[in-house]
Amino acid sequence: MSYKSDIRLQRNVLFIGIALMAIKGVAFLLTNSNAILTDALESLVNIAAGSFSLYSLHYAAKPSDKNHPYGHGKVEFISGIIEGTLIAIASLTMLTKVIYNIIRPEEISRLDLGLGLALGAGLVNFLMGKQLEKRGKAKQSMSMISEGTHLKSDGYTSFAMVFGLGVAMLTNLLWLDNVIALFMALYIGLMSYRILRQSIGGIMDETDDTVNEKAFQVINAKRQPQWIDFHEFRVIRYGRNLHIDCHLVLPFYYTIAQEHIEVKQIESLLTTGLAQDAEIFIHTDPCAQKYCSQCKVAQCAYRKEDFK
Repeated sequence: MSYKSDIRLQRNVLFIGIALMAIKGVAFLLTNSNAILTDALESLVNIAAGSFSLYSLHYAAKPSDKNHPYGHGKVEFISGIIEGTLIAIASLTMLTKVIYNIIRPEEISRLDLGLGLALGAGLVNFLMGKQLEKRGKAKQSMSMISEGTHLKSDGYTSFAMVFGLGVAMLTNLLWLDNVIALFMALYIGLMSYRILRQSIGGIMDETDDTVNEKAFQVINAKRQPQWIDFHEFRVIRYGRNLHIDCHLVLPFYYTIAQEHIEVKQIESLLTTGLAQDAEIFIHTDPCAQKYCSQCKVAQCAYRKEDFK
């Protein structure tokens, strides 16, 4: 699967992110608003995470080798862990500053200009995040999904911040700045937990129920009578690539050539149905009397029990 277009998209997102961080930094310097500072800190995280995401896409694109027989795709989960950790640090940093400024308030000024800059930057982040997340889900890229989710969340927090500070400016209740910043920091912390949870699950080969269910649907839609039973079905995700292995019960009187034909048919079904790169290993087992009651093979001369 080609990574070139993904790398190009991630590179463009990184460059735009640097420009947006500069804009939000200017907005904070103009206003001295903690809420806008939270937004700017999140953009700083975007740049750090985006840089590693770009590197991980380059690394994941490497073909399998002697030391990495399953490829380099799992680096994308590491990218997600780094991004989640950086987001958590930004959240804790902002919580600390908010608590400090609740005790020792600071003057806020020029909110109108600062909010305009923050709103524009937030809109761009949201649109970039939506594109990255869409591409990441299509390619099953954890690093792109994490980065896209983060950028979309950055957009949402920017919109909420602009609305809240707009109310604060109109009502002159400037203490709302710290309240808004507090909720933003907590939301960012929740987002970091979700990214970390998903990334660690990928590294630990956690079962992906969605992929399993889709694989079962693909097989059952065109299941043949001679495919008597499937068991020990396992799916491991290496970045955007799947590795599937299972045991298939076939009639015991099949030749090796016949078994090979059935296995290849199932491999083709899964590869096409799942619509992503997959390495498939199917171990064949001979049927036994215990399978007779669930076997649909017609006119079997060796049947010991009626089909139920």
